[in-house]
Order: sequence, then structure tokens, then C-alpha cells
Amino acid sequence: MPLFQYKAASSAGNVEAGEIEARDQASAVERLQSMGYIPIRVEAGMADGTASGGLLSGTPLFGRKKVSQEELGNLTRELATLLRSGLSLDRSLDLLLGMAGSEPVRDMLTRIRDDVRGGAALSAAMESHHAVFGRFYISMIRAGEAGGSLGSVLARISEFMERAKELKETVKSALIYPTILVLVSVVSIMLLLTLVVPQFSQMFQESGKALPLPTQIVVSAGDWLRAYWWTLFVAVFLAFRYVRWVTGHPERRLRWDRKMLKLPLAGDLITKIEVARLARTLSTLLNNGVSLLPAMGIVKDTVNNMVIAGGLEAVRDKLKEGRGLGKPLMEQGIFPSLAVHMVMVGEETGSLGEMLNRVADVYDREVQMAVKRMLALLEPVMILGLGLVIGGIIMSILLAILKVNSLVA
Repeated sequence: MPLFQYKAASSAGNVEAGEIEARDQASAVERLQSMGYIPIRVEAGMADGTASGGLLSGTPLFGRKKVSQEELGNLTRELATLLRSGLSLDRSLDLLLGMAGSEPVRDMLTRIRDDVRGGAALSAAMESHHAVFGRFYISMIRAGEAGGSLGSVLARISEFMERAKELKETVKSALIYPTILVLVSVVSIMLLLTLVVPQFSQMFQESGKALPLPTQIVVSAGDWLRAYWWTLFVAVFLAFRYVRWVTGHPERRLRWDRKMLKLPLAGDLITKIEVARLARTLSTLLNNGVSLLPAMGIVKDTVNNMVIAGGLEAVRDKLKEGRGLGKPLMEQGIFPSLAVHMVMVGEETGSLGEMLNRVADVYDREVQMAVKRMLALLEPVMILGLGLVIGGIIMSILLAILKVNSLVA
């Protein structure tokens, strides 16, 4: 049977680590519970005897000053496990502090624990680390404290973060192949222009004959690239700086985001990603006792596209007038009609939080399908484009060779 690395709290409140044999992770958890332990982390063992991921995965070679989202997700899940197992908040924070694998996490947990011991609520202690937890997280914790269900709320936050991570990973994974293909295309074209074309250009010059226009263009491009290759890096740097300049000012960012939403395929994908995120966030907030009006303010801050964020702000203003959520969303004209109609049904049946969760599920699947459709279209287009460019370079060389040979004959 496979080995599993575990961290578990004993009945005395001490953290113990070790290995346990089990058929799968669920069996390992059951076995630890039968032994009187509270499982905190159970993961498949690696070849070197360590577990993958988690707060104990070790610090990187170069120190970091920030707590990563992965560390925050692990911390949330483990704190939820400890609290739901009946341990006090103070003791749970002590246990997490002992397991912290990086200095930023350790420092943050130390300050939070000290504030809690000083009489502050957990949400108030987290306020001083707003850059790590964010408005959504702290509002959820505050709602959990008010309802006396902090452990359950932390479990829901952990689930929310996992779903958000899955959505993000779906998009990132989809971009890997096109990125590699673009890099291979650029490198291939540069090698042709800088190494292959010069071998023929010398022969063409010795012939003393005028070259066809396509060949002149290719030879000139190769000469320019060999002499000024460094300008490519300058162009990439300037493009990066331009994007930062555009996105660094609200008005310019608004125009940029509006153009992004109008892009074919990409605009539809961006809309679906944002709708899935805002629906999941709003559902989580509503299901944990946060009222709709403040929840909308929090959701607006989690949206990356300023056009959609502006639409949510307008909807929030309508909510203050008592107009509900569905019709103001429809009036904005930027939200998908399916999502809006599902929200209206949720309002009519009094199950808005549940319906928003369904909206998030629907658009999570829509994002996956949209990514697959984009890749299905993008891959052949990119391959065809690469083939045309390389084929054009080769044909320009062949034209010149044929012309030189015909003159010699």
C-alpha cells in the first residue's frame, strides 16, 4: 500500500507528523481519526519522503516578502479543519504557526495570534494584513464570527479559493501550447533570416544580377535582424511599459477593457471568466450571511475588467433604490442574458445564493468549452501562419536561385 505523509493534532492539542500506509487518502484520514487524531494534512508521500505542496513545502531559494495565494489557501483549509474539530481559535493558530514553512507566513500568523490573544476578533486581526486576505475574505470571516460558524465559513472560503484556482489554471494551461508555438515560430524565423538567408545572399551578390523583390525584402530583413537584433528586446520592453501605462490610469484602463471585451472570441471568454468569478463570489457571500448591498460592493472589487466593474456599480446604485438585482443587470447590456435570467429566477424563488452558484458552475463549464474552441481555431491558424512565413522565405530564395541559373544558362 502507498505511504501518506500526515500532520495531525492529538487529543492533547499537540501536532504530530509521520507516515501511514493506506489504500487512498480517504482511508488514511479514517485511520488517523480511529487513532484519536485530528487530521490537518494528509498527502501522498514523494520519493524523498516529503509531501508535496502545503505550508511545509519549504521556503524558496530566494526569500519572499509576501504570502502566496497557495499558502493562503492551505492556511485557510487547515484552520477550518482545526476549528471544526473543536479546537479553540487561539490553539489552532498556535498549531498553524508551528507548521508554517516560510517566514512571511510565520510572521503574519504570529501577529494575528498576538492580536487574537489581546482580545481582537479574527477579522479585526486580519484587517492589518488586508493585502493578503482582501475585502472578500475578511467580510466572510466577519460574517462567520457574527453567526458563530467560523469553521464552516473558513471551509467555504477554502472551497471558493479552490474553485477560483481551478478556473485560473484552466486558462493558464490553455495558453501554454500557443505560447510555445509562438516562441518556436519566432525562433525558427530568426534562425532562417540570420543563418540560412546570409549563405544565399553572398552567392546572389557575386552573381551581380538584380534580385526579385521578395528576395530583396527577405535579404534586407535578415541584414537588419543581424545588425539590430537588440531592438526586438527594446520593442518587447516598450510594449510591456505601454500596457502598464495604459492599465495604470482609470480612464485609459476603461478604454482598454472596453476594447478587450469587443475582441472576437477573446472578449466572450473574458466576459465568461468575469461572470463565473463574480457569481461565485456573490453566492459565497450571500450564503454566509452577508447582505446583498455590501456584497455587491465587495464583488465589484474582485472584478478585473473595469467595464464590468462599472456595470456592477450602476447595479448597486439601483439596488439602493430598491429595484432588485436582475433587471438592473439586464439594463447594463454587458452581462450574458442566460446569467441574468437565472438571477431573476433566483430572486423570484427566494434562492438567489443557490442560483448564483449554479450560474458560476454553468460559466465555469462555458469557460472550459470556450477555451477548447479557441484552441481548436487558434492552433491551425498559427501553424498555417508559420508555414506561410517560412514558405515565403524559402520561395523567395528559390526565385532568386532560378533567376540566377536562368541568366547563367
